[in-house]
Amino acid sequence: MTLAFAAFTRRGEDLARRLAEQLGGSVTRIDKENPLPVWTAQQFSEKEGLVFVGAVGIAVRAVAPHLRHKTTDPAVVAVDEGGRFAIPLVSGHLGGANALARAIAACLGAIPVITTATDGRGLFAVDSWAKTQGCLVKEPERIKWVSSNVLDGKPIQLRCPWPISGEKPEEVSLTEEEACDAAVTLYQEENTALHLLPKALTLGVGCRKGTSQAALENAYAALLAEQNFAPEAFVQAASIDLKDNEPGLLAFCTAHSWELKTYSAEELSKLPGDFTPSPFVAQITGVDNVCERAAVRASGGYLIQKKWKGAGVTFAVALAPVHFDWRW
Repeated sequence: MTLAFAAFTRRGEDLARRLAEQLGGSVTRIDKENPLPVWTAQQFSEKEGLVFVGAVGIAVRAVAPHLRHKTTDPAVVAVDEGGRFAIPLVSGHLGGANALARAIAACLGAIPVITTATDGRGLFAVDSWAKTQGCLVKEPERIKWVSSNVLDGKPIQLRCPWPISGEKPEEVSLTEEEACDAAVTLYQEENTALHLLPKALTLGVGCRKGTSQAALENAYAALLAEQNFAPEAFVQAASIDLKDNEPGLLAFCTAHSWELKTYSAEELSKLPGDFTPSPFVAQITGVDNVCERAAVRASGGYLIQKKWKGAGVTFAVALAPVHFDWRW
């Protein structure tokens, strides 16, 4: 977690520097040269966690104009300058503020003042668990309904197609039924569950030279509609190195905030596995298949969607190794 510490007194600055030495991060003494509104605006947009060594009220007023949503706001923690309490204020679960407060408390021998209900009672928090498992929470507005059941003593029904290591919490019952409270899935589902999407899919891409971004977007939309993949589960794209400077493909990846990983024909050819061969592709690129091989190579996993053809575009989808654990 990238951190920024703000202090208002010499004593507070000393404490902030102690924490930065152990947890990493920058330390700023707030004064006339470094006004709090300017510091907060910059750090709020750049860092994953903000720590105010000072009064809770100061921290609250500083971050209030910048708050947008629990899924995007950074963790915000206030620490008294005496180092007695670490208080998470914003993004306790999804942003990691509760975990940050505990880490700060461990460094200082302080008390983490955790006010989220599930944490306060030592119960299963579905959003915290999802974050530690590398999942995106698709409908954060549904978290409260799942947590409400937990707090009322009603076991939640969780569907997960992968095994989960460790001892299952008493508050959770595993199910294979579509109707459930929460579901770990790679697909778009039309139900009322809270969907937890592993960020684990790689889109393998093959395309003609000069293929436009619009053509790629249209093909991608068609793939999603036909195969029902959740777009939020994709983390990167992959292709052959002949596409390193392909403007349409680069723009397509940028639009989705994906890294484009590319590989030589030689490297792709050496990849073991059952791939869909094409003499034409081999003649043009030097390897019998681009999209499937690139997807597997980039993901380190296996194909869950073999070669799919669009207009001048081929896609394949590979799933990276995923591991789930109750011991979080």
